Amino acid sequence: MNYKSIHIGNIIRTTVMESGMESARICNFFKCTEEEITKMYSDTDLPTDILLKWCKLLEVDFFRIYCQHLILYAPASAKIRKSEMKKQKVNVSQFRKNVYTKEMIDFIIEQIITKEKTRQQVVDEYRIPKTTLYKWMNKYGAISITDE
Repeated sequence: MNYKSIHIGNIIRTTVMESGMESARICNFFKCTEEEITKMYSDTDLPTDILLKWCKLLEVDFFRIYCQHLILYAPASAKIRKSEMKKQKVNVSQFRKNVYTKEMIDFIIEQIITKEKTRQQVVDEYRIPKTTLYKWMNKYGAISITDE
């Protein structure tokens, strides 16, 4: 899955096709026409209330895709803002950077195996500690630590 550019309509369409859910049931759930459902499939983004309904209907957490995007592609200046917020003692919900799903780990390791990125590029771009990256590579049997 490409977490950099998310086309949620395509992802929902694929999930519906895999589940084999009938369009009549979907239309009934959303109280809309089949054309409106087809339009949702073509949309690159959807309002959160609609996305939440899709999550409930298909029993899939589509919001996780966006969370994974944030973890992988959050701006580098986030650390600076975080320290500024601590100084100001603002009580704001913060993104957790330590939640890596199996799909994300696979995505990162695949980039290294296909030589799309080096280990150092992965560490720098995604701000993953080197030790964590090496543990993932050993645990998931990608490449031994000595390979480069």
